[in-house]
Amino acid sequence: MSATTLDALDAKITAAAALVGEQLRAHKDDACVTSSFQAEDVVVLHLVRATAPNIPVLFLDTGYHFQATYEYRDRISVEWHLNLHNIVPAQTVAQQESEFGILNQTAPDRCCGLRKVGPLFAALEPYNLWFTGLRRQQAKTRANLQALENFTLPTGKHLRKLSPLAAWQTRDVWQYAERYGIPLLPLYDLGYSSIGCEPCTSLPLSGDDPRSGRWGGHKIECGIHIQPAEPAGKAE
Repeated sequence: MSATTLDALDAKITAAAALVGEQLRAHKDDACVTSSFQAEDVVVLHLVRATAPNIPVLFLDTGYHFQATYEYRDRISVEWHLNLHNIVPAQTVAQQESEFGILNQTAPDRCCGLRKVGPLFAALEPYNLWFTGLRRQQAKTRANLQALENFTLPTGKHLRKLSPLAAWQTRDVWQYAERYGIPLLPLYDLGYSSIGCEPCTSLPLSGDDPRSGRWGGHKIECGIHIQPAEPAGKAE
């Protein structure tokens, strides 16, 4: 890694850590971080836990994840002593499939709504600060992502949504993990670039689009992060 690259990464780490610290000072007891245990989310976890080691970590346990994801989640949870909260849907996979069929094949938006969006929004109600691992580079739907935004839950509850890595590139994430000796989800070694539920995740269909392997290329968002949001300083 060149000196210039190192300096650039150092600057991004310093800026991200400062933003995290500033917001945690204001929301010490009502913050959480969501994690799918993909690379960005683990890096954000590492950054946030430097200041708030016992912060609640919300994992959406859809019942459809890769076994490797569950094993990695459990490993990191034990090694890092995470305050892990596994968020589960109202129905088990078997119950949902018995009632509605295989929604991830016939109606993926509805499946995401039942197993991801609804459960997470309910779980976010007690918090006023929400850390995510979102980055602008991940998808065209995230191109205008701001590091700090206001977010409104369906109940009308307002919270601040903080994405410390918003401006980071993929190489920044991997270089951070390498610098701090953070092991990453083994599925990356198989060629996956964006990893969600197993039935809806494939190898990327396009090398230029890391999320092209999600939902067979038919969509790129589950619905959690598509709410139009204004920068926190501008919203009412």
